[in-house]
Amino acid sequence: MTELSYLSAAELTTVGTPTLWAVTIAGVIALLVLDFLVTRRPHEVSLREALGWSAFYIALPLAFGAWVWNRYGSELGVQYLTGYLVEKSLSVDNLFVFMLLLAAFAVPAVLAQRVLLYGIAGALVLRAVFIALGAAALETLDFAFLLFAVILIATAVKLLRDALSGHQQEVDINKMRSVRLLRRFMPVTDDYHGTRMTIREAGRRTLTPFALVVVAVLATDVVFAVDSVPAVYGITEDPYLVFATNAFALLGLRALYFVLHAALSRLVHLSYGLAIILAFIGVKLGLHWAHGIWKGVPEIPTLASLGVIIGILVVVTLTSLRATRDTVPEEREVVTERR
Repeated sequence: MTELSYLSAAELTTVGTPTLWAVTIAGVIALLVLDFLVTRRPHEVSLREALGWSAFYIALPLAFGAWVWNRYGSELGVQYLTGYLVEKSLSVDNLFVFMLLLAAFAVPAVLAQRVLLYGIAGALVLRAVFIALGAAALETLDFAFLLFAVILIATAVKLLRDALSGHQQEVDINKMRSVRLLRRFMPVTDDYHGTRMTIREAGRRTLTPFALVVVAVLATDVVFAVDSVPAVYGITEDPYLVFATNAFALLGLRALYFVLHAALSRLVHLSYGLAIILAFIGVKLGLHWAHGIWKGVPEIPTLASLGVIIGILVVVTLTSLRATRDTVPEEREVVTERR
């Protein structure tokens, strides 16, 4: 028999006991510290190094999924694996924006992984906040699932519209709100000074471009959290599993960025696939909400959702590779504000 912790009378349940939460958060912090130690000495990341860390960060969540499956049963195991796949897919899309930001700020190659690491750490904190807010909404608001469904479907429509129109936008640093706000309060140097965010120049404290790009990446993390958290809540209502899927998907982004840097430009149909996935999960959430009102409304099983998501990702990957097989890979431009 599995042990579940009950959050409220709203029948929102979780496998996340206080001990399990503590161990998981400690593990995430330990992995972040490890990454900071790895990037302490700025250096260009070789493909061999990136592949090694990517393999580690893929094996770790899969091993965790096997533990969940064995400890809590196949239903929660499938929920975790499906949620992880969704979050990893959305994270790959996020890498396009990170790539564009690093290029726009002319980040030296030796500093790229430290910028990504700050962005990942910030994203983890923001996701934790959104996950807590989502859990509170599910406990107290009868229409929370419907609200999440609307958010996901609206995001899907925006992604699909941009993909069909070929809408692309280069990052204009001078027009970014976060950059303009920082420059109102402090001057900014023209040159990078390693990983230092501020230096003293002409007798006054001055920001470096490194500080600007870190803040820009953190600002985009807020946008990404808006669709990522509702999407995984559409797979599982367990806040602990939602956090675990987000954490594992984000932790491997630093290494995955360097593995996929050249290949990302070939995934030209990824936006179509993500739009369909988000719309599908939005419909799933809407049906779940309607089922709570009238039991005659059918629900989409999680296992079926996993099959649909895998099928969509396989199709868009194959069609993307086919569409770009005769072209020279170029860095893909994306919209930083997708909504």
